[in-house]
Amino acid sequence: MSTEQEETLNEEVLNEQNEIENETVDENPPTETGIEPEQAEVETAESEQEDTETEKPDSRRKRKKLNVSIPADEFDWDAFEESSPADASKEEVEKLYNQTLSKVAENEIVEGTVTSMNKREVIVNIGYKSEGVINISEFRYNPELKVGDKVEVYVQTAEDKKGQLLLSHKQARSLRSWDRVNEAMEKDEIVKGFIKCRTKGGMIVDVFGIEAFLPGSQIDVKPIRDYEMFVGKTMEFKIVKITQEFSNVVVSHKALIEAELEAQKSEIISKLEKGQVLEGTVKNITSYGVFIDLGGVDGLIHITDLSWGRVNHPDEIVTIDQKINVVILDFDDSKKRIALGLKQLTPHPWDSLDPNLKVGDVIKGHVVVMADYGAFIEIAPGVEGLIHVSEMSWSQHLRSAQDFMKVDDEVEAVILTLDKDERKMSLGVKQLRPDPWENVGTRYPTGSHHVAKVRNFTNFGVFVEIEEGVDGLIHISDLSWTKKIRHPNEFTSIGADIDVVVLEIDMENRRLSLGHKQLEENPWEVFETIFLPDSIHEGTIIELSDKGAIVALPYGVEGNVLPRQLVKEDGTTAKLDEKLPFKVIEFNKNNKKIMLSHTRIFEEAKQEAEANTKRSEEANTQKAIKRLNSSIEKTTLGDISEFAALKEEMRKDNESVVERLVTADAGTEDIEATADANIAEAENVAENIENTEVKG
Repeated sequence: MSTEQEETLNEEVLNEQNEIENETVDENPPTETGIEPEQAEVETAESEQEDTETEKPDSRRKRKKLNVSIPADEFDWDAFEESSPADASKEEVEKLYNQTLSKVAENEIVEGTVTSMNKREVIVNIGYKSEGVINISEFRYNPELKVGDKVEVYVQTAEDKKGQLLLSHKQARSLRSWDRVNEAMEKDEIVKGFIKCRTKGGMIVDVFGIEAFLPGSQIDVKPIRDYEMFVGKTMEFKIVKITQEFSNVVVSHKALIEAELEAQKSEIISKLEKGQVLEGTVKNITSYGVFIDLGGVDGLIHITDLSWGRVNHPDEIVTIDQKINVVILDFDDSKKRIALGLKQLTPHPWDSLDPNLKVGDVIKGHVVVMADYGAFIEIAPGVEGLIHVSEMSWSQHLRSAQDFMKVDDEVEAVILTLDKDERKMSLGVKQLRPDPWENVGTRYPTGSHHVAKVRNFTNFGVFVEIEEGVDGLIHISDLSWTKKIRHPNEFTSIGADIDVVVLEIDMENRRLSLGHKQLEENPWEVFETIFLPDSIHEGTIIELSDKGAIVALPYGVEGNVLPRQLVKEDGTTAKLDEKLPFKVIEFNKNNKKIMLSHTRIFEEAKQEAEANTKRSEEANTQKAIKRLNSSIEKTTLGDISEFAALKEEMRKDNESVVERLVTADAGTEDIEATADANIAEAENVAENIENTEVKG
């Protein structure tokens, strides 16, 4: 069959089919769009006419052949394949189709284009045979996302069970995040981030899928009081710090606007002049001052420049967001610092002070500040005077100003000094009362007795106050006649009353010399007659030390004992609280000192007994010598000169022997026996001499 015949056959079949369809169609068929049949036919005809005009004749014939509704068992497939518009095979057509698609590998990052989006999803085309659907929450950092934007996505699965392409923008951002963060910091780029939540000291921001820290001070150039208002917002940031070791990223929104503000500051400061009055807004209040926003540049009002009067805290004067006029006191171009003043807009209170005010006038005011050294009294707003602690009382002992007054007390004082140029004033309170030292000599004459209050201790005595402004000193030696006091706290206590007698008045130093023991007679005059040297008294050891002991004697007096004088008769040493007899070995009335000894009591008794024995022995020896001498004299040969020398020699020998015996502590009987032997020998010699004389 020829080609023309085939075309003729197909046209006839098509016409028959159209006639059958027209017969089965209702006169007024319903339409899905609600358009009337006549209108639909007109639109269809117009559409076919447009297609016919634009299509080629062959294409029209091919379209008609393809759109013919012929039962499958009657369709001539051979003729259809022979008249196919494509000369290539099916495999070639499929190959050509696949070449139009992108090659997609799973687990890779590719770039896609947003084709459509709604409130929940974003459709992204990556050039694959199907498009990917991504949850819109993954693009929350970029609320300005729109159709046609290029985005990076991570291919999770090229085709799941439903044949769907699965993509993830969050994973793609996470994989590229650190590279992008580092690149953004190096290039000083501006990045967008989503503020997720608030944390201590700042906010957590999602930047490229990384949780970065936004310090509270870097949110804005102005102090932020409510961080919650930023949660859930997307803002622009600069990456200011990256710590790779701890995976920390710090971002700043403030850095974006600081450059612009610096330009504004430079411009504003260039127009500033000292003394210029500007309007500003209270931006922040601190304990040391108030920061004022002057429209792009900040200035500081120091607390001392808020008011001429005393200010405890700046919030007593201003409040946050309050608009006030300030005067420029000073500014620094290099440091961009501006010093402002508020009190300078009003006259100084010292300028309006009463011109007739002078030294000696009595004024009234209230205490505004207390210090250890004094109190500041405000007599008018901004006008203060100082009452030094030394001007609060005539008393000279050290005290604190808080002992006399406190803050908010109403006081009356006398002007002591007044310097309007320096704006300084000193005041006094004690001047309102008479000086107690004006007639102290008549009220406290020497020898008078008084009751004083103990105020302070020193190592050398006690400071007491007889009345306010009249102080005195009791020397430690004037506290007691009998007790040995090492420190005044052994005798009395601070705040206690003590009886005193005036010993001396020192008008120049405004001090009295007082005594306490002088209230009683000096007992040492009596003790001198009782504690005589070598007298023995019973005492109790009340204190022991390396230097000796202190012994309590009768009549409340104490004595000292050296360590070697504490040895008892049995060789042991006396102990604390032991009661023993003591001998007075020294009494010094002027120094009020008594030296005692227990050892000397038994030592001297022993020495006395030994001395008595020795004296008795010496007496017996003298008797024996005398008797011997008498015997020798009787047996002498008279005038025979040659025997005189022998006699004298024997006498001396006899005395020498007796002395040796005495020195050797020989007994009386031994001495007498020796003497008798010598006498007998002498008599024998004498007899021999006599016989010799007779013979001659």
